[in-house]
Amino acid sequence: MTQSPRTPTVDDPFASARFDFRAPVPNAADLGHVHFLAIGGAGMSGVARIMLARGIRVTGSDAKDVPVLKALESEGAGVWVGFHEGHQERADAIVMSSSIRDDNVELVAARERGATVLHRAQGLAALMHGRRPVAVAGANGKTTTTSMLTVALQGCGLDPSFAVGGELAKHGTNAHDGSDDVFVVEADESDGSFVVYRPEVAIVTNVQPDHLDFYSNFKVVQAAYDAFVGTIRPGGLLVTCADDPGAVALAERARAAGTRVLTYGFDPGSDVLLGDHHQDGVTSSVTLVDRVDRVDRVDDAAGEPERLMTLGVPGRHNALNAAAAYVAAVHGLGQQPDRVLAGLASFTGTRRRFEPKGEAGGVVVVDDYAHNAGKVAAVVETAKALVGEAGRLVVVFQPHLYSRTRDFATELGAGLSPADVVVVMDVYAAREDPVPGVSGQLVADAVSAARAGAEVHYVPSWSDVAGRVAALARAGDLVLTVGAGDVTMVGPEVLRLLGGESS
Repeated sequence: MTQSPRTPTVDDPFASARFDFRAPVPNAADLGHVHFLAIGGAGMSGVARIMLARGIRVTGSDAKDVPVLKALESEGAGVWVGFHEGHQERADAIVMSSSIRDDNVELVAARERGATVLHRAQGLAALMHGRRPVAVAGANGKTTTTSMLTVALQGCGLDPSFAVGGELAKHGTNAHDGSDDVFVVEADESDGSFVVYRPEVAIVTNVQPDHLDFYSNFKVVQAAYDAFVGTIRPGGLLVTCADDPGAVALAERARAAGTRVLTYGFDPGSDVLLGDHHQDGVTSSVTLVDRVDRVDRVDDAAGEPERLMTLGVPGRHNALNAAAAYVAAVHGLGQQPDRVLAGLASFTGTRRRFEPKGEAGGVVVVDDYAHNAGKVAAVVETAKALVGEAGRLVVVFQPHLYSRTRDFATELGAGLSPADVVVVMDVYAAREDPVPGVSGQLVADAVSAARAGAEVHYVPSWSDVAGRVAALARAGDLVLTVGAGDVTMVGPEVLRLLGGESS
């Protein structure tokens, strides 16, 4: 499954230095002993869990001793902390995440002895033989939409398989091998791998410029989504958001190519139209008009039944995520609307998606995984609405990736600027090496540029952040930690310093 280095282009957006994502994916039942590199990752651990549930022998290594390793061990996996060539020597196949570098000793050894090497997405797709895949893609909202759809289908009495990039609060897991034939998966577009799933139903929440370290420009991003839509099975369905210009353009191109497309959103032309949205604390509700099956395709929704969709999570963006799940479940998988809505009402969230961490000294702390400009703007808007006039919103933001910080500092700053106080940390490098001149200071400066007089603090030392935030916070404030890195550990430390405990 490896190939020679190539750069993604408009004509070939899935070119990769490491994998051929268009190659046939083997059946997981034929892989034999599977060894995972970075098995503790959010996506990797989910694939490992489902393989374990299928009776496949699983081992894995990870650089850090993260809690999920013990959970996987209890489920039957053999795990190691640290990488050593001996860990993989008896494995028939290797599954690796994009974070693994080519000089990893286990990867080098596996390739030298000719073991099958699969990308994480290929390992997941190998589990979908004989199933009806539903793939959820988009720059923002993938994890929540995938989770909502899973819970909605469970509310309809189904037992779908699922693999999500976060832990469902209701179930305490990120993956499950279900007894029904539906398989719901979060489809990550960051490295082109989302083309491997060949879904019966595909959701695209939005199409926005992101992951330019891989795609180089927005035109290549758009071409990648076109290729993803091109993998939908014959007779399948594409579900897109009518409020996002990139998704609208994608829908138009898909229709022209003969793909069945349904849209959702607050836009008047949506097939499933959202209306009045109300937020009451961390719960919300929105009216929903399903116009898909009407005979007379008029422009207004007159005469169409209006339903109320209630959610246990806040924000207009979550209303959109739920609408995407509704369309996929009802019009893609044939479930009853009222049962789908009841299932959505039971959704209690996903870890690191506006997750309450605790309260101390009258200060509430919430954590969120948002890391690109659209996600940051949405979560700040939601939190600001929750605070209202009673207190202040204090946002602690950790930029993710040097390339994203360099390319989108202005947009990130604009998304953060509505907060009353912004604390910007230094960049969480993840898979990248430092880039000269790129730091969290770029985002802090962008906040100041977006709103005159904004209170913004750049705190480059991780160990200083919690203390600075605790000193800034006062009773009535909402402290929101935001980012895809280890900023998630700041909230509990702030609570400790304020004299409380995290949840």
